[in-house]
Amino acid sequence: MSNIDTADDEKIESVSGLMQPAGNNTTDIKHELQSARLASRLKPSSVKNENGLLDINFCHSSLSTQPTTSNIDSAFDEHSLHPAKLAPRIKPSNVRVVSQWIINHQIGMSINLLTLLLLTHICFPATRKQTRKIFQLSYYNPDTGNYALGFNDAWMVGYWVVIFTALRATIMDYALMPLSKMAGVQKVRDQARFCEQAWLLIYYSVFWTIGMYIMVTSDYWLKLENMWTNFPNRETDGLLKWYTLAQYAFWVQQVLVLHIEKPRKDHWQMFAHHVVTTLLIFCSYCYHQTRVANLILCIMDVVDLFFPTAKCLKYAGYDVLCDIMFGLFMVVWFAARHVIFMIATYSVYAHSDTVSPPGCYQGNMGSMTGPFPPPDRIGHLFEPFTNPEGLICWTGPIKWGFVCSLLFLQALTLIWFSMILKVAIRVLKGGQADDTRSEDENEGEDEDEEVKTEIPIGNTLEVTGRLDDVGELAAVVAEEVGVESLNFKGRTSLATQHRQRRSAGYASGASITHKKQLLDRIGCDKKTSD
Repeated sequence: MSNIDTADDEKIESVSGLMQPAGNNTTDIKHELQSARLASRLKPSSVKNENGLLDINFCHSSLSTQPTTSNIDSAFDEHSLHPAKLAPRIKPSNVRVVSQWIINHQIGMSINLLTLLLLTHICFPATRKQTRKIFQLSYYNPDTGNYALGFNDAWMVGYWVVIFTALRATIMDYALMPLSKMAGVQKVRDQARFCEQAWLLIYYSVFWTIGMYIMVTSDYWLKLENMWTNFPNRETDGLLKWYTLAQYAFWVQQVLVLHIEKPRKDHWQMFAHHVVTTLLIFCSYCYHQTRVANLILCIMDVVDLFFPTAKCLKYAGYDVLCDIMFGLFMVVWFAARHVIFMIATYSVYAHSDTVSPPGCYQGNMGSMTGPFPPPDRIGHLFEPFTNPEGLICWTGPIKWGFVCSLLFLQALTLIWFSMILKVAIRVLKGGQADDTRSEDENEGEDEDEEVKTEIPIGNTLEVTGRLDDVGELAAVVAEEVGVESLNFKGRTSLATQHRQRRSAGYASGASITHKKQLLDRIGCDKKTSD
């Protein structure tokens, strides 16, 4: 063994002498503390100290037969650390590994891809015919000044999915995370949730404003019957087309986020909501019902101006303001999603086949023919998705398809509204407004809470603190056996290195730096006071 192990043994003997109760074997306690010391070592791979020396070189001999740091650390990860005990290592699934890799590299991947596309568009003029469809709206009609739709719009959607991914990760990491700390948010999970809600607030503030501008300046503002005039309107103005494609890209990106981040209790309700929303936007776009999509999106988005604000206030500790905002949120939710939304749904049912004659049409804006009966029972339903200038129909089954999808969204919002009422009842009884979804998230979300972790060292040594990964626990054990005080030839101790590295992150670990604290932990304080 190396010099440091010898020094550690001396400290272990001194500590174990204090820890030894009547009838206990000092050698057993010493052996268990040595095992704890091994668990406190950092991983040897690529982690260097200030002098450029691998920590493993001064923690263990290269020929040591004892377990290496990598073997010990591999037995613990964030998936196997339970608040009450250290469970055996559970290997994460391949999907979880890939998802985590995407989360860790989403900024770099997005920015690199966008940079590559932009440089290709600028530096290679021959490719602009293909790259232009990514950066600009396609199918412009100079005679009308409007835009038709087609397959090239998919490139625009993909482009904005990448943009939203980059914006979300960048803003959350470099703007909203520091803001959450400035606002006084302490817990790691709450900081992450603060960032998520603040990002949604930013997004909806921008796109709800744009959507309302489009609707207020349209002919169907407060006259829902006008949404159905001139069906099928094969062309639309540039702002409405961009708005619809960008909203569709956002919801596609939300589906991806839902599956790469940790699931919550209402994961499948959220997944169903996102899928139905994306399908409604996609179908309304292909069926030239962008005006209806604009109305529904504005109705749904206005609620998300109040809810993220209330959540951010909650995480920041402004409970009174949170309760006030939550009250406004309830009023807006009920008015928008259960009153105005049902009025819009009724318009789809009552006005869609009375304002314009039902039937099938064919051709572009300059050569439209129809209406005429559907040529078949099912095939005409899918032609708008395969041929933008082909056959498009508005019949009873199509109308009921849209109505049922809207009613399905209404059922989901009723489920969530029941959860909101539970929160409201709790507030009226003297509690505080809180999101029931966040309270019931998976147990893996609780790793940053104040927990009591038991480490079987001799007479069960209890360490209480904020442990967000096993590295924090290792740092605590290293300090308790006295490793932090060891410093040979200017090398920085591993516990100090780990604590300094974590201080730049999102959580702080437990710290026991004095013998008195150690003795208090193991129940020997009365002995020393005598």
